[in-house]
Amino acid sequence: MNMLFASLMFIGLFSVSIAHLMWALGRTWPIRDEKLLAQTVVGFKDIERMPPRLASLAVAVATFTAGCFALALADHDSGGWQLNLTGFGFAAVFLARGIIGYTPWWAGVTPEPNFRLNDRRVYSPLCLFLGLGFLLLIYLRLI
Repeated sequence: MNMLFASLMFIGLFSVSIAHLMWALGRTWPIRDEKLLAQTVVGFKDIERMPPRLASLAVAVATFTAGCFALALADHDSGGWQLNLTGFGFAAVFLARGIIGYTPWWAGVTPEPNFRLNDRRVYSPLCLFLGLGFLLLIYLRLI
């Protein structure tokens, strides 16, 4: 059961990682116009360009790492308390991002309509799912 949850989490995180890697390499997939892509996936007021490529590369590495940790958490016999503690860290980051996505403050910081729609329907729910998934994997290791 825990491998199923970890695998689903890995698929989501790997997908996010690949998208960020493509942006780090200068691609504008899945939207050809860089300004529209930035408005859709970043959402900051008056954004004209994607963030620096190094930032996208850092997110690609971080999300891939998180996916690998999710898979590691599915193994009861490895990592010990250090792995659980790291899992709590990932859970906190994803839950915080998921919750912040529904606040009026975040809506003011990221007012672009395409981003607002995607954040409510995809980005924030995915972060909440991932955060809860990390907590579930830790719980399954402890019982």
